[in-house]
Amino acid sequence: MFKKITRGIGIATAAFALMFSVAACSSDSDDKGAADKNITLGIIPSWTDGLATAYLWKNILEDEGYTVKITEIAEAAPLYTGLSKGDIDIYPSAWSEVTHADYMKKYGNDLEDLGAYYEGAGLFLAVPDYSDAKSIADLPDNAAKFNNKIVGIEAGAGLTRATKEDVMPAYKLNEAGFELVESSTTAMLAELKRAVERKQDIVVTLWAPFWANSEFPVRPLEDPKTAFGELEDLHAIATAGFAKKHPEVADLFANFKLDGDAFGSLEALVTAEEWDGDPAGAVQAWLDENPDFVAGLKG
Repeated sequence: MFKKITRGIGIATAAFALMFSVAACSSDSDDKGAADKNITLGIIPSWTDGLATAYLWKNILEDEGYTVKITEIAEAAPLYTGLSKGDIDIYPSAWSEVTHADYMKKYGNDLEDLGAYYEGAGLFLAVPDYSDAKSIADLPDNAAKFNNKIVGIEAGAGLTRATKEDVMPAYKLNEAGFELVESSTTAMLAELKRAVERKQDIVVTLWAPFWANSEFPVRPLEDPKTAFGELEDLHAIATAGFAKKHPEVADLFANFKLDGDAFGSLEALVTAEEWDGDPAGAVQAWLDENPDFVAGLKG
């Protein structure tokens, strides 16, 4: 009797242990599956190409069952660091070919390119359309007119580096008395707005695509020495191994394309006053106006 009971208890214990093990494995599998549905997008919020595309992808991926978090980072350097470490899954609008080439060189082994979505992006110096200056080469003789300064953006931006290290030496702007004032995108735009309202001369660092080019009466200065480099495409850059972990998402990104008109209409809504503070609402409005867009991503 005692042996039978002991054996029965042993069998029951073994069965319980097996059930617990299966349940634990199932739980681990479920947790892993849930974790695989979490995606973090990293953006520089003042760069509205990233803001617009991030909320566009958040909308699309959440409809596909993913949980999407958007992490805002002030400058490119920590954003690429986060990508390289896997803290950020995707930077959906990276200027990886020229503007952020230094970061790609530094972290490239820990990143992967999901594809280019926009062709012909570029960096430049810009002036109000009422300015007499037509080219960067016109600036050295007119330094006083521009208060001897170029109004820039964040110190860590690729645009700032290119202006300081490539453009200013190429056109001898330092020798002419120009100083690059490093601030922030928001501060630069505020100063541009103030100058335009007063019809004052100002030269700022800008880029395209960017909503400010249509919001303000500005135009790029010609760059006959191509000191800013060639035009570049905008890419979605992911942490290494992302495509293997999320092949369906990688396929969607591979099919992602926006031309100038599509991008302009998306960014215009995201930055419009009626959608101020609600980029998700602006993106939904854009998708309502472009009902075939998501289907196109799916091939």
